[in-house]
Amino acid sequence: MPHYNVMFLCTGNSARSIMAEAIMNHKGTANFTAYSAGSHPTGVVRPEAIRQIEKTGMDTANFRSRSWNEFSMPDSPLLNFVFTVCDNAANEVCPLWPGQPMTAHWGVPDPAAVRGSPDEIERAFSQAFTALDRRISLFLSLPLATLDALSVQREVDNIGKQ
Repeated sequence: MPHYNVMFLCTGNSARSIMAEAIMNHKGTANFTAYSAGSHPTGVVRPEAIRQIEKTGMDTANFRSRSWNEFSMPDSPLLNFVFTVCDNAANEVCPLWPGQPMTAHWGVPDPAAVRGSPDEIERAFSQAFTALDRRISLFLSLPLATLDALSVQREVDNIGKQ
C-alpha cells in the first residue's frame, strides 16, 4: 500500500484536529502520516485534548497549535487527504494545497466550547475523541489502493456523515 499524508484542519488547532492527528499517526503508522493545523490557531493545545491522547497511551510530546499556512509552502509535504473537523473551518476558504488532495468535512462538536463542570467538559472531550477515533478507524479500513479516486472521495464523504 502506498504512503499517504493526511491533514486535519480546525479553526483553532487546539483540540479536535490535534486529537485526530494523534489517532491517525498511532493507528495508521505504517501507511499514513498525519498533520494538523488551523486557520486561526490559538497557539495552545488544550490540556483536555492531551489527557484524551495520554489515556490511550499515545505520545503527546510534539503537539503544538499551528497555522495551516505552514503546509501551503512549496516545500511542504504533499497532502493526499485534507479533513476539516469543525464547522468553522469547513466554511472557510482553504489555501491551495500542493498536490490537490481529496477533501472532506468530518464535523465534530467542539468540546472546547462546552461550559460546565470539569466532568461535563471532560465528557465532551472524550466524546469528540471517540467520534474521531471511529471515523479514522473506518477510513483506515478502506481499500484505498484498489479504489478509484471518485470511489475514495465518496467513501471519505460518507464517513463524515457517520
